[in-house]
Amino acid sequence: MPESHTRSEPSLPIERPRCPKCQSNMKLARIEFGPAHSDVRTFNCPRCNHLHKVLVGDPMKSADWQHSGLKAPV
Repeated sequence: MPESHTRSEPSLPIERPRCPKCQSNMKLARIEFGPAHSDVRTFNCPRCNHLHKVLVGDPMKSADWQHSGLKAPV
């Protein structure tokens, strides 16, 4: 079984998708460890109770952060 944890509010900003069924803002329900240093994020719609899972890669391996002025930890 994959390790997972539930957070009421994440410490990093996470883009919340709109529900594909009713277009309400979804809430982050769970983050699980995914393959190759990625996360599987489960979002829940408070209006219609639809669940939506998203695979998110490691942000430190993304090219976007390298141009943001952030520095990798030493």
